[in-house]
Amino acid sequence: MALAARLERFLTREGIGFQELPIEQVTSLDAAVMASGRPQGDFVQATLLIDISGVVMAVHKFDSGLDLDAVYQLTGRRLQPLTARQSNRLFGDCDPGFTPPVGQAYELPVVVDEDVGRAERVLFSSGTDHSLIEMDARSFRLALAGARAGHLVIRGPGNGNRESLTLEEVADKLQKLYRLPPMPALALRILRLTANTDATARELAELIEFDPSLTAQVMRYARSALFNYPGQINSVQEAVTRVLGFDRVAHIALGIASVRAFDVPRQGMLGMDSFWRHSLYCAFLCQSIAPRCGADKGLGYLCGLLHNFGLLLVGHLFPAEFAELNQLRESNPEASMHSLEQQVFGQGNGQEILSVGHGAIGGILHRLWQLPDPVVKAAGVHQQPGYHGEHENYVLMVQLANALLKERGIGDEFNPDDVPPLLEGLGLQPDVIDELTSEIERVAPDLDALASSLSS
Repeated sequence: MALAARLERFLTREGIGFQELPIEQVTSLDAAVMASGRPQGDFVQATLLIDISGVVMAVHKFDSGLDLDAVYQLTGRRLQPLTARQSNRLFGDCDPGFTPPVGQAYELPVVVDEDVGRAERVLFSSGTDHSLIEMDARSFRLALAGARAGHLVIRGPGNGNRESLTLEEVADKLQKLYRLPPMPALALRILRLTANTDATARELAELIEFDPSLTAQVMRYARSALFNYPGQINSVQEAVTRVLGFDRVAHIALGIASVRAFDVPRQGMLGMDSFWRHSLYCAFLCQSIAPRCGADKGLGYLCGLLHNFGLLLVGHLFPAEFAELNQLRESNPEASMHSLEQQVFGQGNGQEILSVGHGAIGGILHRLWQLPDPVVKAAGVHQQPGYHGEHENYVLMVQLANALLKERGIGDEFNPDDVPPLLEGLGLQPDVIDELTSEIERVAPDLDALASSLSS
Protein backbone atom coordinates (compact mmCIF):
# COMPACT_ATOMS: atom_id res chain seq x y z
CA MET A 1 0.00 0.00 0.00
CA ALA A 2 1.51 3.35 -1.07
CA LEU A 3 0.51 5.43 1.96
CA ALA A 4 2.65 7.25 4.48
CA ALA A 5 3.23 4.87 7.38
CA ARG A 6 1.64 6.95 10.15
CA LEU A 7 -1.37 7.78 8.00
CA GLU A 8 -1.91 4.12 7.16
CA ARG A 9 -1.71 3.09 10.83
CA PHE A 10 -4.18 5.82 11.84
CA LEU A 11 -6.79 4.93 9.19
CA THR A 12 -6.50 1.23 9.99
CA ARG A 13 -6.77 1.79 13.76
CA GLU A 14 -9.82 4.04 13.43
CA GLY A 15 -11.50 1.80 10.84
CA ILE A 16 -11.85 4.66 8.36
CA GLY A 17 -12.65 3.56 4.82
CA PHE A 18 -10.81 4.95 1.80
CA GLN A 19 -9.79 4.14 -1.75
CA GLU A 20 -6.20 4.40 -2.91
CA LEU A 21 -5.64 5.89 -6.39
CA PRO A 22 -2.21 5.14 -7.88
CA ILE A 23 -0.75 7.81 -10.21
CA GLU A 24 2.53 8.24 -12.05
CA GLN A 25 5.33 9.59 -9.86
CA VAL A 26 5.21 13.40 -9.78
CA THR A 27 7.23 16.24 -8.26
CA SER A 28 4.48 18.29 -6.59
CA LEU A 29 0.91 18.16 -5.34
CA ASP A 30 -0.12 20.42 -8.24
CA ALA A 31 1.26 17.83 -10.65
CA ALA A 32 -0.49 15.03 -8.76
CA VAL A 33 -3.83 16.78 -9.13
CA MET A 34 -3.26 17.21 -12.86
CA ALA A 35 -2.12 13.57 -13.22
CA SER A 36 -5.29 12.31 -11.55
CA GLY A 37 -7.55 13.70 -14.29
CA ARG A 38 -10.06 14.71 -11.60
CA PRO A 39 -11.41 18.27 -11.08
CA GLN A 40 -9.39 20.51 -8.78
CA GLY A 41 -12.53 21.20 -6.78
CA ASP A 42 -12.60 17.57 -5.58
CA PHE A 43 -9.26 17.92 -3.76
CA VAL A 44 -8.41 19.13 -0.28
CA GLN A 45 -4.95 20.05 0.99
CA ALA A 46 -3.13 20.81 4.22
CA THR A 47 -1.31 24.04 5.03
CA LEU A 48 0.94 23.82 8.08
CA LEU A 49 1.10 26.87 10.37
CA ILE A 50 3.16 27.68 13.44
CA ASP A 51 3.44 30.14 16.32
CA ILE A 52 5.14 30.08 19.71
CA SER A 53 2.56 27.57 20.99
CA GLY A 54 3.23 25.01 18.28
CA VAL A 55 2.04 23.72 14.90
CA VAL A 56 -1.52 23.73 13.55
CA MET A 57 -2.78 22.07 10.37
CA ALA A 58 -5.30 24.01 8.29
CA VAL A 59 -7.36 21.88 5.88
CA HIS A 60 -9.02 23.56 2.91
CA LYS A 61 -10.01 22.98 -0.70
CA PHE A 62 -7.15 22.67 -3.15
CA ASP A 63 -8.51 25.50 -5.33
CA SER A 64 -8.67 27.94 -2.42
CA GLY A 65 -6.07 30.03 -0.62
CA LEU A 66 -5.67 30.33 3.13
CA ASP A 67 -6.49 33.68 4.78
CA LEU A 68 -4.28 34.09 7.87
CA ASP A 69 -6.51 36.85 9.23
CA ALA A 70 -9.48 34.46 9.09
CA VAL A 71 -7.38 31.80 10.84
CA TYR A 72 -6.65 34.33 13.57
CA GLN A 73 -10.36 35.11 13.95
CA LEU A 74 -11.06 31.39 14.47
CA THR A 75 -8.08 30.48 16.66
CA GLY A 76 -6.96 33.73 18.30
CA ARG A 77 -3.40 32.82 17.22
CA ARG A 78 -1.08 34.74 14.90
CA LEU A 79 0.07 31.73 12.91
CA GLN A 80 2.57 31.77 10.03
CA PRO A 81 3.31 29.11 7.39
CA LEU A 82 6.01 26.55 8.14
CA THR A 83 8.97 26.45 5.82
CA ALA A 84 9.33 23.44 3.53
CA ARG A 85 12.28 22.25 5.63
CA GLN A 86 10.24 22.39 8.86
CA SER A 87 7.36 20.54 7.20
CA ASN A 88 9.65 17.82 5.89
CA ARG A 89 11.07 17.22 9.37
CA LEU A 90 7.60 17.02 10.91
CA PHE A 91 6.31 14.63 8.24
CA GLY A 92 9.37 12.40 7.98
CA ASP A 93 7.38 9.44 6.64
CA CYS A 94 6.06 11.51 3.70
CA ASP A 95 7.63 12.53 0.42
CA PRO A 96 8.55 16.27 0.50
CA GLY A 97 5.58 18.45 -0.45
CA PHE A 98 2.98 15.68 -0.05
CA THR A 99 1.46 16.34 3.36
CA PRO A 100 -1.78 14.39 4.04
CA PRO A 101 -4.55 16.66 5.40
CA VAL A 102 -5.18 14.32 8.36
CA GLY A 103 -3.54 16.03 11.30
CA GLN A 104 -4.81 13.50 13.86
CA ALA A 105 -2.49 10.88 12.33
CA TYR A 106 0.43 13.12 13.35
CA GLU A 107 -1.07 14.31 16.66
CA LEU A 108 -1.57 17.84 15.34
CA PRO A 109 -4.51 20.15 16.11
CA VAL A 110 -6.60 20.82 12.99
CA VAL A 111 -8.74 23.68 11.75
CA VAL A 112 -10.86 23.00 8.67
CA ASP A 113 -12.54 25.38 6.25
CA GLU A 114 -16.32 25.17 6.18
CA ASP A 115 -16.35 24.52 2.41
CA VAL A 116 -14.65 21.15 2.98
CA GLY A 117 -17.63 19.91 4.96
CA ARG A 118 -19.99 20.46 2.01
CA ALA A 119 -18.16 18.05 -0.30
CA GLU A 120 -19.71 14.64 -0.98
CA ARG A 121 -16.32 13.07 -1.72
CA VAL A 122 -12.76 14.33 -1.33
CA LEU A 123 -9.36 13.44 -2.75
CA PHE A 124 -6.05 14.26 -1.12
CA SER A 125 -2.38 13.34 -0.84
CA SER A 126 -1.52 9.96 0.62
CA GLY A 127 1.85 11.28 1.76
CA THR A 128 3.62 9.79 -1.26
CA ASP A 129 4.48 11.14 -4.70
CA HIS A 130 2.76 8.30 -6.55
CA SER A 131 -0.71 7.85 -5.05
CA LEU A 132 -3.80 9.70 -3.83
CA ILE A 133 -6.61 8.87 -1.42
CA GLU A 134 -10.34 9.20 -2.07
CA MET A 135 -12.93 9.24 0.75
CA ASP A 136 -16.62 9.80 1.06
CA ALA A 137 -17.84 12.68 3.22
CA ARG A 138 -18.61 10.52 6.29
CA SER A 139 -15.17 8.89 6.31
CA PHE A 140 -13.41 12.23 5.96
CA ARG A 141 -15.44 13.69 8.84
CA LEU A 142 -14.23 10.76 10.96
CA ALA A 143 -10.65 11.42 9.87
CA LEU A 144 -11.06 15.07 10.96
CA ALA A 145 -12.83 14.28 14.25
CA GLY A 146 -12.13 17.02 16.79
CA ALA A 147 -11.15 19.65 14.19
CA ARG A 148 -12.45 23.21 14.56
CA ALA A 149 -14.43 24.38 11.54
CA GLY A 150 -14.86 27.91 10.23
CA HIS A 151 -14.26 30.25 7.31
CA LEU A 152 -10.52 30.13 6.56
CA VAL A 153 -9.97 31.03 2.92
CA ILE A 154 -9.72 34.14 0.77
CA ARG A 155 -11.19 32.51 -2.29
CA GLY A 156 -13.45 29.53 -2.56
CA PRO A 157 -13.67 27.18 -5.53
CA GLY A 158 -13.43 28.76 -8.95
CA ASN A 159 -15.50 27.95 -11.96
CA GLY A 160 -13.81 24.85 -13.32
CA ASN A 161 -16.14 24.72 -16.32
CA ARG A 162 -14.94 28.03 -17.71
CA GLU A 163 -13.83 27.76 -21.33
CA SER A 164 -10.15 28.47 -21.84
CA LEU A 165 -9.02 31.33 -24.04
CA THR A 166 -6.27 31.34 -26.62
CA LEU A 167 -3.41 33.79 -26.13
CA GLU A 168 -4.58 35.72 -29.18
CA GLU A 169 -8.01 36.13 -27.58
CA VAL A 170 -6.40 37.15 -24.30
CA ALA A 171 -4.25 39.76 -26.07
CA ASP A 172 -7.27 41.10 -27.95
CA LYS A 173 -9.41 41.32 -24.80
CA LEU A 174 -6.62 42.89 -22.75
CA GLN A 175 -6.19 45.70 -25.26
CA LYS A 176 -9.94 46.25 -25.57
CA LEU A 177 -10.85 46.09 -21.88
CA TYR A 178 -7.87 47.73 -20.21
CA ARG A 179 -5.58 50.65 -20.87
CA LEU A 180 -2.23 48.92 -21.15
CA PRO A 181 0.71 51.17 -20.28
CA PRO A 182 2.79 52.26 -23.27
CA MET A 183 6.54 51.77 -23.10
CA PRO A 184 7.97 54.87 -21.39
CA ALA A 185 9.46 57.33 -23.87
CA LEU A 186 13.03 56.96 -22.60
CA ALA A 187 12.84 53.15 -22.73
CA LEU A 188 11.49 53.36 -26.28
CA ARG A 189 14.37 55.61 -27.33
CA ILE A 190 16.88 53.19 -25.78
CA LEU A 191 15.22 50.26 -27.56
CA ARG A 192 15.37 52.07 -30.90
CA LEU A 193 19.01 52.97 -30.36
CA THR A 194 19.95 49.33 -29.67
CA ALA A 195 18.29 48.33 -32.94
CA ASN A 196 20.66 50.64 -34.82
CA THR A 197 23.82 48.69 -35.61
CA ASP A 198 25.72 51.97 -36.13
CA ALA A 199 24.84 53.39 -32.69
CA THR A 200 27.82 54.50 -30.60
CA ALA A 201 28.64 54.44 -26.90
CA ARG A 202 28.54 58.24 -26.93
CA GLU A 203 24.96 58.27 -28.26
CA LEU A 204 23.84 55.75 -25.62
CA ALA A 205 25.56 57.72 -22.86
CA GLU A 206 23.96 60.98 -23.95
CA LEU A 207 20.54 59.36 -23.98
CA ILE A 208 20.99 57.95 -20.47
CA GLU A 209 22.48 61.19 -19.10
CA PHE A 210 19.31 62.97 -20.16
CA ASP A 211 17.78 61.33 -17.05
CA PRO A 212 19.71 62.06 -13.78
CA SER A 213 18.12 59.18 -11.86
CA LEU A 214 18.92 56.64 -14.57
CA THR A 215 22.45 58.05 -14.82
CA ALA A 216 23.01 57.54 -11.08
CA GLN A 217 21.75 53.96 -11.22
CA VAL A 218 23.90 53.00 -14.22
CA MET A 219 26.96 54.56 -12.57
CA ARG A 220 26.24 52.70 -9.34
CA TYR A 221 26.00 49.47 -11.34
CA ALA A 222 29.32 50.08 -13.10
CA ARG A 223 31.09 50.93 -9.83
CA SER A 224 29.77 47.88 -7.99
CA ALA A 225 31.99 45.00 -6.92
CA LEU A 226 30.30 42.90 -9.61
CA PHE A 227 32.93 44.20 -12.03
CA ASN A 228 35.82 45.19 -9.71
CA TYR A 229 36.97 47.93 -12.04
CA PRO A 230 40.21 49.29 -10.50
CA GLY A 231 40.04 52.85 -11.80
CA GLN A 232 37.71 55.84 -11.50
CA ILE A 233 34.48 56.00 -13.55
CA ASN A 234 33.33 59.58 -14.03
CA SER A 235 30.71 59.34 -16.78
CA VAL A 236 28.21 57.00 -18.37
CA GLN A 237 30.36 56.88 -21.50
CA GLU A 238 33.28 55.60 -19.41
CA ALA A 239 30.93 53.04 -17.84
CA VAL A 240 30.02 51.86 -21.33
CA THR A 241 33.48 51.80 -22.87
CA ARG A 242 35.64 50.74 -19.91
CA VAL A 243 33.45 48.48 -17.75
CA LEU A 244 30.06 47.33 -18.92
CA GLY A 245 29.94 47.39 -22.69
CA PHE A 246 27.23 48.77 -24.94
CA ASP A 247 24.75 45.88 -24.68
CA ARG A 248 24.83 45.51 -20.90
CA VAL A 249 24.36 49.23 -20.29
CA ALA A 250 21.56 49.38 -22.85
CA HIS A 251 19.78 46.39 -21.29
CA ILE A 252 19.97 47.53 -17.67
CA ALA A 253 18.90 51.05 -18.70
CA LEU A 254 16.02 49.61 -20.72
CA GLY A 255 14.87 47.58 -17.73
CA ILE A 256 15.07 50.50 -15.31
CA ALA A 257 13.27 52.87 -17.66
CA SER A 258 10.56 50.33 -18.54
CA VAL A 259 9.66 49.64 -14.90
CA ARG A 260 8.50 53.24 -14.63
CA ALA A 261 5.39 52.26 -16.59
CA PHE A 262 4.02 50.46 -13.52
CA ASP A 263 2.66 51.60 -10.18
CA VAL A 264 3.28 48.63 -7.87
CA PRO A 265 3.91 48.64 -4.10
CA ARG A 266 7.42 47.88 -2.87
CA GLN A 267 6.48 45.51 -0.05
CA GLY A 268 5.63 41.80 -0.05
CA MET A 269 6.89 38.73 -1.88
CA LEU A 270 5.52 40.14 -5.16
CA GLY A 271 6.37 43.80 -4.51
CA MET A 272 8.92 45.94 -6.34
CA ASP A 273 11.74 45.17 -3.88
CA SER A 274 11.40 41.43 -4.49
CA PHE A 275 10.85 41.98 -8.22
CA TRP A 276 14.17 43.75 -8.70
CA ARG A 277 16.07 41.23 -6.60
CA HIS A 278 14.58 38.34 -8.58
CA SER A 279 15.14 40.04 -11.95
CA LEU A 280 18.78 40.94 -11.32
CA TYR A 281 19.68 37.50 -10.02
CA CYS A 282 17.87 35.83 -12.93
CA ALA A 283 19.55 38.14 -15.46
CA PHE A 284 22.99 37.41 -13.98
CA LEU A 285 22.41 33.65 -14.13
CA CYS A 286 21.03 33.74 -17.69
CA GLN A 287 24.05 35.78 -18.75
CA SER A 288 26.28 33.09 -17.21
CA ILE A 289 24.35 30.18 -18.74
CA ALA A 290 24.13 31.65 -22.28
CA PRO A 291 27.73 31.10 -23.46
CA ARG A 292 27.65 27.57 -22.04
CA CYS A 293 24.82 26.62 -24.42
CA GLY A 294 25.66 28.69 -27.48
CA ALA A 295 23.16 31.49 -26.82
CA ASP A 296 23.73 35.25 -27.01
CA LYS A 297 24.98 36.54 -23.66
CA GLY A 298 23.37 39.97 -23.89
CA LEU A 299 20.04 38.61 -25.05
CA GLY A 300 20.14 36.05 -22.25
CA TYR A 301 20.63 38.85 -19.74
CA LEU A 302 17.67 40.77 -21.16
CA CYS A 303 15.41 37.67 -21.07
CA GLY A 304 16.22 37.12 -17.39
CA LEU A 305 15.82 40.79 -16.53
CA LEU A 306 12.42 41.27 -18.19
CA HIS A 307 10.79 37.83 -17.87
CA ASN A 308 8.56 38.76 -14.91
CA PHE A 309 7.12 42.05 -16.19
CA GLY A 310 3.68 40.42 -16.42
CA LEU A 311 3.56 40.45 -12.63
CA LEU A 312 4.07 44.22 -12.65
CA LEU A 313 1.32 44.63 -15.23
CA VAL A 314 -1.11 42.63 -13.08
CA GLY A 315 -0.20 44.80 -10.07
CA HIS A 316 -0.60 47.97 -12.12
CA LEU A 317 -4.01 47.09 -13.58
CA PHE A 318 -5.53 45.38 -10.52
CA PRO A 319 -4.03 46.72 -7.27
CA ALA A 320 -6.67 45.16 -4.98
CA GLU A 321 -6.38 41.73 -6.58
CA PHE A 322 -2.58 42.06 -6.62
CA ALA A 323 -2.62 42.68 -2.87
CA GLU A 324 -4.74 39.55 -2.49
CA LEU A 325 -2.34 37.57 -4.69
CA ASN A 326 0.58 38.87 -2.62
CA GLN A 327 -1.14 37.66 0.54
CA LEU A 328 -1.92 34.28 -1.01
CA ARG A 329 1.70 33.88 -2.09
CA GLU A 330 2.94 34.48 1.45
CA SER A 331 0.31 32.21 3.03
CA ASN A 332 0.71 29.32 0.56
CA PRO A 333 4.45 28.93 -0.14
CA GLU A 334 4.15 25.42 -1.57
CA ALA A 335 1.43 26.24 -4.11
CA SER A 336 2.36 27.07 -7.70
CA MET A 337 2.04 30.70 -8.73
CA HIS A 338 -0.21 29.68 -11.61
CA SER A 339 -2.68 27.97 -9.28
CA LEU A 340 -2.82 31.08 -7.06
CA GLU A 341 -3.43 33.30 -10.09
CA GLN A 342 -6.30 31.05 -11.14
CA GLN A 343 -7.85 31.45 -7.71
CA VAL A 344 -7.68 35.24 -7.82
CA PHE A 345 -8.47 35.85 -11.49
CA GLY A 346 -10.48 32.79 -12.49
CA GLN A 347 -13.64 34.04 -10.84
CA GLY A 348 -15.34 35.86 -13.70
CA ASN A 349 -16.21 39.58 -13.53
CA GLY A 350 -14.30 40.14 -16.76
CA GLN A 351 -10.93 39.33 -15.18
CA GLU A 352 -10.78 35.63 -16.03
CA ILE A 353 -8.50 36.45 -18.96
CA LEU A 354 -5.74 37.03 -16.42
CA SER A 355 -5.98 33.45 -15.13
CA VAL A 356 -3.64 32.43 -17.97
CA GLY A 357 -0.87 33.59 -15.65
CA HIS A 358 1.47 36.55 -15.38
CA GLY A 359 3.95 34.92 -17.78
CA ALA A 360 1.55 34.95 -20.70
CA ILE A 361 0.41 38.46 -19.80
CA GLY A 362 4.04 39.63 -19.77
CA GLY A 363 4.67 38.06 -23.17
CA ILE A 364 1.68 39.92 -24.57
CA LEU A 365 2.98 43.22 -23.17
CA HIS A 366 6.49 42.62 -24.52
CA ARG A 367 5.07 41.87 -27.95
CA LEU A 368 3.03 45.08 -27.80
CA TRP A 369 6.22 46.94 -26.85
CA GLN A 370 8.03 45.28 -29.79
CA LEU A 371 10.81 43.75 -27.69
CA PRO A 372 13.02 41.03 -29.25
CA ASP A 373 11.25 37.73 -29.96
CA PRO A 374 13.33 35.66 -27.47
CA VAL A 375 12.39 38.13 -24.71
CA VAL A 376 8.71 37.84 -25.64
CA LYS A 377 8.88 34.04 -25.62
CA ALA A 378 10.91 33.75 -22.40
CA ALA A 379 8.40 35.93 -20.57
CA GLY A 380 5.37 34.30 -22.15
CA VAL A 381 6.10 30.65 -21.37
CA HIS A 382 8.50 30.68 -18.40
CA GLN A 383 5.64 29.26 -16.28
CA GLN A 384 5.18 26.36 -18.70
CA PRO A 385 7.19 23.24 -17.74
CA GLY A 386 8.45 21.00 -20.53
CA TYR A 387 8.39 23.76 -23.15
CA HIS A 388 9.66 22.83 -26.63
CA GLY A 389 9.53 25.28 -29.48
CA GLU A 390 10.71 28.62 -30.76
CA HIS A 391 13.61 30.27 -28.84
CA GLU A 392 13.68 27.22 -26.57
CA ASN A 393 17.21 27.93 -25.26
CA TYR A 394 16.19 31.29 -23.82
CA VAL A 395 13.05 29.88 -22.18
CA LEU A 396 15.00 27.01 -20.61
CA MET A 397 17.72 29.41 -19.40
CA VAL A 398 15.13 31.44 -17.51
CA GLN A 399 13.51 28.30 -16.11
CA LEU A 400 16.86 26.89 -14.97
CA ALA A 401 17.86 30.21 -13.40
CA ASN A 402 14.56 30.36 -11.52
CA ALA A 403 14.98 26.76 -10.34
CA LEU A 404 18.39 27.59 -8.85
CA LEU A 405 17.09 30.79 -7.25
CA LYS A 406 14.30 28.95 -5.42
CA GLU A 407 16.95 27.37 -3.21
CA ARG A 408 17.89 30.90 -2.07
CA GLY A 409 14.26 31.91 -1.48
CA ILE A 410 14.34 34.28 -4.47
CA GLY A 411 11.43 34.60 -6.89
CA ASP A 412 7.69 34.04 -6.78
CA GLU A 413 7.75 30.22 -7.08
CA PHE A 414 8.92 27.76 -4.43
CA ASN A 415 7.58 24.41 -5.62
CA PRO A 416 10.44 22.24 -6.89
CA ASP A 417 11.53 22.04 -10.53
CA ASP A 418 12.71 19.04 -12.48
CA VAL A 419 16.25 20.30 -13.14
CA PRO A 420 17.76 17.36 -15.13
CA PRO A 421 15.48 17.88 -18.19
CA LEU A 422 16.34 21.60 -18.17
CA LEU A 423 20.05 20.77 -18.23
CA GLU A 424 19.52 18.19 -20.95
CA GLY A 425 17.51 20.64 -23.05
CA LEU A 426 20.36 23.15 -22.83
CA GLY A 427 23.03 20.53 -23.50
CA LEU A 428 24.64 21.10 -20.09
CA GLN A 429 26.25 18.64 -17.68
CA PRO A 430 25.10 18.37 -14.04
CA ASP A 431 28.37 19.82 -12.70
CA VAL A 432 27.39 23.22 -14.16
CA ILE A 433 25.00 23.61 -11.21
CA ASP A 434 27.92 23.81 -8.77
CA GLU A 435 29.68 26.32 -11.01
CA LEU A 436 26.60 28.56 -11.25
CA THR A 437 25.96 28.29 -7.51
CA SER A 438 29.53 29.42 -6.79
CA GLU A 439 29.12 32.36 -9.16
CA ILE A 440 25.92 33.43 -7.39
CA GLU A 441 27.56 33.13 -3.96
CA ARG A 442 30.35 35.42 -5.14
CA VAL A 443 28.10 38.24 -6.37
CA ALA A 444 25.07 37.89 -4.08
CA PRO A 445 25.89 40.85 -1.76
CA ASP A 446 26.42 43.16 -4.74
CA LEU A 447 23.22 42.05 -6.48
CA ASP A 448 21.29 42.57 -3.23
CA ALA A 449 22.70 46.08 -2.86
CA LEU A 450 21.95 46.93 -6.47
CA ALA A 451 18.38 45.58 -6.19
CA SER A 452 17.79 47.71 -3.10
CA SER A 453 18.99 50.85 -4.88
CA LEU A 454 16.85 50.20 -7.97
CA SER A 455 13.62 49.70 -6.02
CA SER A 456 14.03 52.78 -3.84
